[in-house]
Amino acid sequence: MKLSPKSRHSLLLATALLAAPAALMLVALVALDQIGLLSAVLGLLAMLPLTAAILRRHLLRIDRIEAALNRALDAPGDPAEIEVQIEDDSPLSGIVIAAKALTRAHATVTRKLAERIEAGTTVIENIPDPMLLLAADATVTGANRAARELFGGNAVGRGIAITLRHPDVLKAVDAALSAGEGQATEMTLLVPVERSFAVRAEPLPEVGPDGSRALVMLHELTAMKRSEQMRADFVANASHELRTPLSTLVGFIETLRGPAKDDPEAHERFLEIMHEQSLRMARLVNDLLSLSRIELNEHTPPRQPANLTRILESVKATLDMQAGAKDMRIELALAPDLPPVLGEEDELSQVVQNLIDNAVKYGRAGTHIAVTAKRADNLPAALHRAQYGAVVISVQDQGEGIAREHIPRLTERFYRVDKARSRDLGGTGLGLAIVKHIVNRHRGVLGIDSVVGKGSIFSVYLPAARDLQQPEVTARSA
Repeated sequence: MKLSPKSRHSLLLATALLAAPAALMLVALVALDQIGLLSAVLGLLAMLPLTAAILRRHLLRIDRIEAALNRALDAPGDPAEIEVQIEDDSPLSGIVIAAKALTRAHATVTRKLAERIEAGTTVIENIPDPMLLLAADATVTGANRAARELFGGNAVGRGIAITLRHPDVLKAVDAALSAGEGQATEMTLLVPVERSFAVRAEPLPEVGPDGSRALVMLHELTAMKRSEQMRADFVANASHELRTPLSTLVGFIETLRGPAKDDPEAHERFLEIMHEQSLRMARLVNDLLSLSRIELNEHTPPRQPANLTRILESVKATLDMQAGAKDMRIELALAPDLPPVLGEEDELSQVVQNLIDNAVKYGRAGTHIAVTAKRADNLPAALHRAQYGAVVISVQDQGEGIAREHIPRLTERFYRVDKARSRDLGGTGLGLAIVKHIVNRHRGVLGIDSVVGKGSIFSVYLPAARDLQQPEVTARSA
């Protein structure tokens, strides 16, 4: 084995230093005429190679130790497992043992630190509240899973002003970075659905290894605020819509107890009307409660796959009799490669049932209702990032159609194009509002197209879930 350049330099220097005392002694002996000059020179020349050979042996051992320690630092695995080939009786064996013990201790400490860092990272990654780490220039240096789901995976590396365009939040971040003061505020995100958050920006006591200087934490307040709004809306809507049927019931009860007390025909007629009004109130309360529940969870999209084929076939079987009563038929056309969608089957069943039920109610007798489901070829802009594409469900009727000016307001609560006809058909004015909020929760899009005199088409676009039996689909923007 050759010496390293550093050891060769050390060999020359050490040989010279060790030979210097002997050379001085030989010079003194020559000066005292104890030995001849030739003998002194020969002795010095014999001593230098011997000293260099002894030193070279030890320097080779030192090179081996140094090389082994370098491998221990650079190689994966446990550094303490690196072996140094050296004789047990060598004077350097103690250094080897000490170096191995130090390396083993260093590896243990490093492993424990790595485990703690990994545990801390796992905890932060799984915290349900979004968290962002910021550098001194307000660039996002890190984001946990909740933050990536909220802002997208490309938030890291961008300025906080791009991710959170809210003046109060930016003021809190500026105070944390420049003044070292933590501040709290609230903000509301409007896309894709309205969500409210309590936001707190805190300076970090030490600069992180990635240059992080501040932490932004978001705690969602959407459920709490919607719960408060739900109670207020329910009371307002119920009191407004129940006023008329309740007044009708009170009037009939007073009539039955008074002028029509002994009139059997009036009893039968009034009781039938009272029964219809009671059923109307029951439907109204049920729809209001259903809408409130949907709005309460609208900010949390479903994650599990749902089978659209099963949903559509089940709803068709449920409404076939109702359609048959008007001499109508429901024609179901499902694409053979129809993938599952991300959603809750009960809610999606409610969407399809409301749309087909409306088609039956407002379609002409003796016509058919076309219900189709297939992969969407052209996606709405809101779905252009759907990883596996989207599915479109269309319900087409042959009714009177809807004038253009009414279409933007169809999903409003209690909005009716023809109020008298809607009430006669048993409508509560909440069906399409329920459809809109369920579609919003599923991060889908509701489209409405109608031609007066020909009919209407209601289309629901839903993000597709991954279908292991089909190749992945690349979303295309319309």
